[in-house]
Amino acid sequence: MNTRRILSSVLLLFTIVVLLLWYARSDRQVSARPVGQSIVIPTPLGLPPVPFPADNPPTAETVALGRQLYYDTSLSADNTIACSTCHDPAFGFSDPKPVSEGVLKRTGTRNSPTVLNSVYFSSQFWDGRAASLEQQAEGPMQNPVEMAHSLRGVEQKLTQNPRYAEEFRKAFGNGPITIQRVVNAIAAFERTVVSGNSPFDRWYYGKDEKAVSDSVKRGFEVFRDPHKGNCQTCHTVNENYALFTDNKFHNIGVGATEDSVKDRGRFDVTKDPADTASFKTPTLRNVALTAPYFHDGSRKTLKEVLDFYIGGGNSNPHLDKEVHALDFLTAQERADLIAFMESLTGEMPKDVGPLPQHELTATQSGK
Repeated sequence: MNTRRILSSVLLLFTIVVLLLWYARSDRQVSARPVGQSIVIPTPLGLPPVPFPADNPPTAETVALGRQLYYDTSLSADNTIACSTCHDPAFGFSDPKPVSEGVLKRTGTRNSPTVLNSVYFSSQFWDGRAASLEQQAEGPMQNPVEMAHSLRGVEQKLTQNPRYAEEFRKAFGNGPITIQRVVNAIAAFERTVVSGNSPFDRWYYGKDEKAVSDSVKRGFEVFRDPHKGNCQTCHTVNENYALFTDNKFHNIGVGATEDSVKDRGRFDVTKDPADTASFKTPTLRNVALTAPYFHDGSRKTLKEVLDFYIGGGNSNPHLDKEVHALDFLTAQERADLIAFMESLTGEMPKDVGPLPQHELTATQSGK
């Protein structure tokens, strides 16, 4: 009899353990594929169709949910930092500070790049350590100098907020709020943050000769002339669209000298010595809105950026072979180059700012 009781107790305990493991596993593997109304993200003049992964196609519900999450400070440990804190639409979805401030005013070492048109980047962050917008969205939440939270903590915090239960259900179906659902929604929203149809686009792709000044046209010639600016080598322009980035990594001498390197950049990802102090080529679209510049935010104006290139960057063992002094450019050519870059300011997409207060109140009340 005692043997049977012991066996029964062991079997019961085993069953409970299996059920608990199954529950935990099912909670983590709940589907994060959108279930709502599919949408097509409009393609502005000058840009290619918006790409998206097969397992996270854009829907009206995920985009709306992602928009709420993007501006929600509850993603941070102390309810002070949102995605929009460092990627602010008022500053071209970037940050006017050289380096952003996270929780408790902690600062990192790099400038916040713009979210505008980040959907076209083949990797995210200055060093390319994230392969997708979904992966990128995870990083700041658990970074100790940014949002300083944990992924599990974010799940629990959002689950405790009643206004999100229905929003997540509409976007992803039944099931718990998981971090994969969170980042899928944020990424879905960020894929709608595309900006084109700039004066340059209307001239170059739209064939409107009156869309830009003669100075802009001259500046574009300096920009793409291999014997002058040679800028198009990294800030690419194609026949039907222009991303103004080659999506590659280059050492242009920022923060690196013959004797020291302040930030190893891409090297920390690849461990390839050739990548030392290399950083991703930023897009030039909307560049007039996203000061300060370079990965360390060390240049305040476009003129300062141009002056840096005029001097040929900082010499160091890994300086890109395409970087060379441009001191032969005339004053007019330099002014034309800046006029050209200013012409790349595109139209802002609709419905990407914070939700109006009356809409947010309706969402919070479940209406």
